[in-house]
Amino acid sequence: MPFVLNSFLMMPANGILLLDKPSGITSNAALARAKRILGIKKAGHTGTLDPMASGLLVLCFGEATKVSAFLLDADKAYEGELHLGVETDSEDAEGEVIAEREVPPLTEVSIESVLQAFRGDIEQVPPMHSALKHKGQRLYDLARRGETVERPPRAVTIYQLRLLDIDLPKVRIAVRCSKGTYIRSLARDIGQKLGCGAHLSGLRRTSSAPFNVDAAISLEALDKLERGPARSLLLRPDRALEHLPEVHLDGEQTRRARHGQTIAGLTETQEGLVRIYGDDAFVGIGEMDGQGRLRPKRLLAPD
Repeated sequence: MPFVLNSFLMMPANGILLLDKPSGITSNAALARAKRILGIKKAGHTGTLDPMASGLLVLCFGEATKVSAFLLDADKAYEGELHLGVETDSEDAEGEVIAEREVPPLTEVSIESVLQAFRGDIEQVPPMHSALKHKGQRLYDLARRGETVERPPRAVTIYQLRLLDIDLPKVRIAVRCSKGTYIRSLARDIGQKLGCGAHLSGLRRTSSAPFNVDAAISLEALDKLERGPARSLLLRPDRALEHLPEVHLDGEQTRRARHGQTIAGLTETQEGLVRIYGDDAFVGIGEMDGQGRLRPKRLLAPD
């Protein structure tokens, strides 16, 4: 028994869990269940999914929560289902129907010609049912009171928009987009341009850079694991930052960096954010000034 206990205590409590969230629950509820299973109190996610949506939810535990802010800006990919001819106040299947129109005999060619207008840099008006604020109040709070306010359009980028399937009145699409893109609003705008309106009737997040849902564990499978095996699924915090260059420090430089001191005289001359390593361990995130000086920005406590 002591050996089992000691092995359990040595299991990592810092890392990233890739969870395949089922539809029907909130992201916070999924996070709470994962926290209970792993037995780690300090945790957060890197971008919510609506209750209706399923797919990749990136959860950060322990010291890995310090890299979560750097994942919020990640590009994301989705597969969505549009229900043409029916508009809702929330722009998805959870809202109240506000308009119904006949769906014309659309073809792959006619739909593709409309999708082309949404590829690249576009302006998008966010939905009323969102967490954005208007004069200090969440838009969804205003929407629940029956209020509608003017929302300024926001610039987003649709890197890829593909037509997957047509089964009228349903159309399935695949989207890869920048942060801040609302797939609900994209469905709304596509429906308007098709002339019949639409709402988002299904959504699945397939990736959140640099992670893919294929590597995620389902909440059902996670529920069946003991704490040790569940913690063994945690990825190293620096796996989220592999797009950043590495800077390696010696022992004294590492000690100073951990105290927040600027390190000068490095051979690296790049400028911008970097991953800091020292004593064969990930130390945290720093910023190079282009002249060999490194300023620590977000440090992780040593294991």
